[in-house]
Amino acid sequence: MSEHPRTRILAIANQKGGVGKTTTAINLGASLAEAGRRVLVIDLDPQGNASTGLGIDSATRGLTTYDLILDGVALSEVVAPTSVERLSIAPATTDLSSADVELVTHEKRVFLLKDALASDGLDAWDFVLIDCPPSLNLLTINAMVAAHAVLVPLQAEFFALEGLSQLMHTLRQVRQSANPSLRIEGVVLTMYDQRNNLCQQVEQDARENLGDLVFRTHIPRNVRLSEAPSYAIPVLQYDNNSKGSAAYRSLAREMLDRQMTHA
Repeated sequence: MSEHPRTRILAIANQKGGVGKTTTAINLGASLAEAGRRVLVIDLDPQGNASTGLGIDSATRGLTTYDLILDGVALSEVVAPTSVERLSIAPATTDLSSADVELVTHEKRVFLLKDALASDGLDAWDFVLIDCPPSLNLLTINAMVAAHAVLVPLQAEFFALEGLSQLMHTLRQVRQSANPSLRIEGVVLTMYDQRNNLCQQVEQDARENLGDLVFRTHIPRNVRLSEAPSYAIPVLQYDNNSKGSAAYRSLAREMLDRQMTHA
């Protein structure tokens, strides 16, 4: 099975819904593309919000990540361009919601995405960002098995760290059974309001528990970030000067800097 050391595969995961996974997949992807990197977003969430948010109308989605994982269709046949230069997407539809049930009986159920990515020309991209569903199901496990690292969006709220421990447990299990080199890319605090004492407390707790794994960049609560998906474009195209755009640019820079440091 061929490896693509140049291509960095990141699973964007948190089993809690509404923490900014899809927002991060879309806007981090756009920010990395703006910085000159070639980026593929793989939509692994049956809701298909990353696909919608990047302008792929549900009626026009032909081949999808369901076909990629369960029918052995080549990645190159699934990938579609977006309005952002250097940013592509492998879209999803609600068909994917049945995938978890179908995967249960499959002999190689946790390796299907890894095998699909290994068999096609991944070196066309510098980054592959996998937008995971909001649960620790077989689709998320497939993403973790295929990935080099997991990026965790963490909403700055009271129960955030409790949910994180469950994700870390799953990550350790995947490491022990199917992907020994899997690591945590980092934790990014989302929906952050610096005037809010609770946000500051969550950040303090996260940094005490996770240290440098927590990115310095916060993703703020930002109206523009919330509005952009309804126009089917990333926030960088919707409002280039918004706080949301600045935050995701900063996150992309920080991630690229870390990559240079660890190279």
